[in-house]
Amino acid sequence: MKKHIPNTLTCLNLITGGIGAIFIIRADYDLAIYFVLVSALFDFFDGFAARMLKVQSIIGKELDSLADMVSFGLVPALYMFRVLEGQTNIENLPYYGLLIAAFSAVRLAKFNVDDRQSDQFIGLPTPANTIMIASLSFLPANWEITLIATIVIITVSSFLLVANVPMIALKFKSFGWKGNELRFILIVSIVILGIIFGINALPFIIPVYILLSLIGNFISKKVV
Repeated sequence: MKKHIPNTLTCLNLITGGIGAIFIIRADYDLAIYFVLVSALFDFFDGFAARMLKVQSIIGKELDSLADMVSFGLVPALYMFRVLEGQTNIENLPYYGLLIAAFSAVRLAKFNVDDRQSDQFIGLPTPANTIMIASLSFLPANWEITLIATIVIITVSSFLLVANVPMIALKFKSFGWKGNELRFILIVSIVILGIIFGINALPFIIPVYILLSLIGNFISKKVV
């Protein structure tokens, strides 16, 4: 039975991501982000369970990517499609949001064949990108996102998905401070933001994650 646990969690990732997509179609963006977060939790724990139970498989790896394509490829693309629909009268411009789905697919395909990503990510992970985009609805009411800003966000996030830039992965080989400095700083930063801003901290967590990853890259190059 234990070999089915990770794949069950992966399927739950897909289902909750599908529910998130439905809520985006219904323009209930606040509720959609909660299902995105649940999908991200399932996505984290399916891999964790597979490693802990020693039941990793090729099928599980492929199933994970297919589920992620729904939860973290289709969902942010739909969200940006709906945002652009409300910002412009240009008939075909909202389809620009689907660029995120295309680059998410490339990102997931690269992950499956890239052996450099055992203890770090190369490029922005699709769950992080989705949380960043879907949480835009939690920005302060006086922070208006313009049409140009939306297009920039779509373009930059798509680029980050496939960029050859190392990103922090919360994969601990040990729990000592040395070698995990940025991981611990990231966790502490998330906790502090959550305490101060509550759910409204969501739009700022992934930019902090990206910034810490870039700082880590700069430091490692200086050391080398």
